[in-house]
Amino acid sequence: MDAPMQVHDFPLIAGILAVAAGAALLAVWLKQPLIVAFIGVGILVGPVGLGWVTTDGTIELLAHLGIAILLFLVGLRLDIHLIRSTGPVALATGLGQVAFTSIIGFGIARLLGMDVVTALYVAVALTFSSTIIIVKLLSDKREIDHLHGRIAVGFLIVQDIVVVAVMIVLTAFGQESSGSMRADIFTVFAKGVALVVGVVLLMKLVLPRLLHTVARSQELLVLFGVAYAVSVAAVSDWLGFSSEVGAFLAGMSLASTPYRDALGARLVSLRDFLLLFFFLALGAQLEFTDAGEQISEAIVLSVFVLVGNPLIVLVIMALMRYPVRVGFLAGLTVAQISEFSLILAALGLSLGHITNATVSLITVVGLITIGGSTYLILYSHQIFQRIGPWLERFDRTQGRAHRPAQDRPPCDVILYGLGRFGGRIADRLTTDGWRVLAVDCDPYRVKHRHRHGMQVVFGCAEDVHFLEALPLESARAVISTVPVADVNRALLHGLRHHAYAGRIVVTAHNERDAVDLAGAGIEVVLEPFRIAADATVELLEELVANERRADDGSADGGAEREAE
Repeated sequence: MDAPMQVHDFPLIAGILAVAAGAALLAVWLKQPLIVAFIGVGILVGPVGLGWVTTDGTIELLAHLGIAILLFLVGLRLDIHLIRSTGPVALATGLGQVAFTSIIGFGIARLLGMDVVTALYVAVALTFSSTIIIVKLLSDKREIDHLHGRIAVGFLIVQDIVVVAVMIVLTAFGQESSGSMRADIFTVFAKGVALVVGVVLLMKLVLPRLLHTVARSQELLVLFGVAYAVSVAAVSDWLGFSSEVGAFLAGMSLASTPYRDALGARLVSLRDFLLLFFFLALGAQLEFTDAGEQISEAIVLSVFVLVGNPLIVLVIMALMRYPVRVGFLAGLTVAQISEFSLILAALGLSLGHITNATVSLITVVGLITIGGSTYLILYSHQIFQRIGPWLERFDRTQGRAHRPAQDRPPCDVILYGLGRFGGRIADRLTTDGWRVLAVDCDPYRVKHRHRHGMQVVFGCAEDVHFLEALPLESARAVISTVPVADVNRALLHGLRHHAYAGRIVVTAHNERDAVDLAGAGIEVVLEPFRIAADATVELLEELVANERRADDGSADGGAEREAE
């Protein structure tokens, strides 16, 4: 085979970018994240494929910059308030899933014949899920603000914190020992404290004033963000920690500033571009020396991730009395390994803990699970509709002790769902003097509304037994603001079973669901997006009409003055 071309050769870079653009186009058509396309391009142009790229200083430098920007943005978006708002469920599911996957994954890896260190790396790599991919998919489905979306983002943040902690441990203790374990631990601890204290001092004393000046120029703000992230990453690397840890801390130090959103939005494109080179470097290191054995191992580990991770999240959330449907939808978000798993594998390779073959295995598992989980999330509701009855054995919401209906004060309206739409309706009805009893399956919303004096109970629209605890006799209307057709059908069935004679109002996410629900006999079907669009058009038409009348008035006045 001819020697590979030089990496810095301009035509070669142009060819790689063209291949990457074509692969990304194919990934978009297949509804796959671009990370799948980038990994494929890395394998294609690496030694295993076309042999265009080998491990090289230029590619490695760009790859390290990409990882630093990635970790910087993760730290920049770290919202501890989100973990608080989702309550204990974010910590319980995040830490529980990490523990479950690590322990069981280690056992599976050992059964596959791996040594202890390799099994540990594989088990930990299977633990982490991709925050970037999940947030993108949930945002595209407009489910990022739903209960399962907020819980998923909450425990993904917990995972991000854990993965940074793992990197700190690996880089700190993966270096050559000075001979004394106590001295090594003290040195690592002292360096870590020095790094954190230095970043905190910058955050408190320097960054607020400096950013106020820097932010006057958007170009300077971007340059400062990159320079700051890379500089702290370099200091972290010099102290013996990984550069990724420093970049993460740099992002955290800016997370509380008013400029984080503008900075994050401008760096996303740079991150995506530079990460391409990380996957190129990763592809250049892959070795499929025993492809048959690796594929069989990858399939076993992938099935474990695709099935085991969602199952443990479902079980934990069921034990915490969350509906099975919410636990299932949240659990699907952890049915893949993330880019952090690949970064962790690359770190283990650089420290000499694992071989290229192990990195190849983890990469194949990443391709399978990322690709598979993407379709699982995209078609999550259709999947639950088919397998939901099989999951009812995990349901614990019916075991919750409900207050008898006769013990509750009478109400005029029973409202299901206190999201943005439902919460606004509840506030308006209460202000207008209606007695509202709100029902929500989000403990945080229930607690928050209780503080504001509203009568709120924990419950689920699909739990027909819960209707026995509601004062249906006094309610003149039951309103569901949950835009899920199956949930509203279940609620309708339960109300009819209890011979409810009042008005029933439900919400539909799209016109097709609205037609189906109307066909099921529901008198009023709300369509928030259509209502908002109609109201917006009416407002714009009124504004344009007023402007025309004003212009016509000015023209008439001018004509009258000319006639005079």
